[in-house]
Amino acid sequence: MIRRHTQSAIFMHWFNAFCWIFLLFSGFALLSGDMQPIDQWWQDLWQGIFGQRGLLVAHLAVGTIWCLVYALYIVFCARSDVLPFLREITRFQGKSDLAWCVRKGLWLVLGPRRTRRLGINPVLPPQGFYNAGQKMVAVMAVLSSLGLVATGILMGYFSGDAAWAVSQTVLQWCLVLHFACAALMAILLPIHIYMAALAPGEGPALRSMLTGMVPLEHVREHNPLWYAELKASGRPESPVRDVSQPGQ
Repeated sequence: MIRRHTQSAIFMHWFNAFCWIFLLFSGFALLSGDMQPIDQWWQDLWQGIFGQRGLLVAHLAVGTIWCLVYALYIVFCARSDVLPFLREITRFQGKSDLAWCVRKGLWLVLGPRRTRRLGINPVLPPQGFYNAGQKMVAVMAVLSSLGLVATGILMGYFSGDAAWAVSQTVLQWCLVLHFACAALMAILLPIHIYMAALAPGEGPALRSMLTGMVPLEHVREHNPLWYAELKASGRPESPVRDVSQPGQ
């Protein structure tokens, strides 16, 4: 077994998941009229639980806690978790990563036999600590999170009649950008959940988000470039650095 995630990274993963789901669901319930992406019943459901004012307070409170906990995590775990994670998700391999995404998509939709009948090799290019799909989702999640934090702070704490309030024009743009970032995550999260929990062969990776450990054979098969790094270090069976992915 190989250590893939530290205990702090596992905690942040599930903390992040809870906050994201609550903020996404409650955030959509705050929208009304033409901007309501689900239906009026969704807004009525959440306002029935929290009340109209209480829903906004709950959304802002969870968002603030999420920001503060992540700020502490970044400060205290920058060297062990955060910086290695950022390096890993930005190690794109160009054509290899693009080929992985295309082949993986066809493999999931059509299966390897039908993919081969189309004249496309279904064999996936070798991947490192994260595969190409995980890296792209992680980059978009990080950028969306930064957008949500910036716009959320402005709308939540720099609006109204306060002396430090920003202009209505700025608030309107913040609302549009906030909604756009949330909509992007609403698309990415179901894909991530399916790929992490339901896609064939991903069981060991999912369990590693509970135990922190992943079988060496799984690493050899799914992350051969990472396995090669471990082998080159001389002790592939030993615990290795943790590189944790937020929202994974």
